Amino acid sequence: ALETLKMFEKKDSRVKSAAATNLSFLYYLGNELEQATNYADLAVNSDRYNPAALTNKGNTVFANGDCEKAAEFYKEALRNDSLCTEALYNLGLAYKKLNRIDEALDCFLKLHAILPSSAQVLYQLASIYQVMEDPNQAIEWLLQLISVVPTDPHVLSKLGNLYDTEGDKSQAFHYYCESYRYFPSNIEVIEWLGAYYID
Repeated sequence: ALETLKMFEKKDSRVKSAAATNLSFLYYLGNELEQATNYADLAVNSDRYNPAALTNKGNTVFANGDCEKAAEFYKEALRNDSLCTEALYNLGLAYKKLNRIDEALDCFLKLHAILPSSAQVLYQLASIYQVMEDPNQAIEWLLQLISVVPTDPHVLSKLGNLYDTEGDKSQAFHYYCESYRYFPSNIEVIEWLGAYYID
């Protein structure tokens, strides 16, 4: 894939930008940040209106720890294409990392309107409501999430934990048991179930 894409580097700016965008993404996946950054820069310089190139550039900046600057690239990508879901998702993550929770929530609610069955978006919404200390909303989003991925032991144990925090032991027991059924090696779940049986 890398060799094929490198053949397009000499073409006109739009083709070069598309090839550099894909190369940047492949290097990013391979955790080669320096190469990913170089190709992200090439992609953006070849076509400043390419939302995927701007998103990749944001990703490389984010990976280097500059969430504020990454958010600027994601916002620019969204100005060029308001339906660029990758940029919107990553902008939400950047805001979450920056502890700008209301803005992160806004991003993920917009994404949910575009991708109503996205497990990642549902999980982020639940996580944000947990940070906002609104367990009822977090539970609502997690219940939607398990309708999409009913066998995810991590989500099931998270539901068990939230119900336990709310004092609903029977619901907590149900979801911890379900989590244990799909992944019987989670020590925290085993400890909770052991303590429940002792009680």
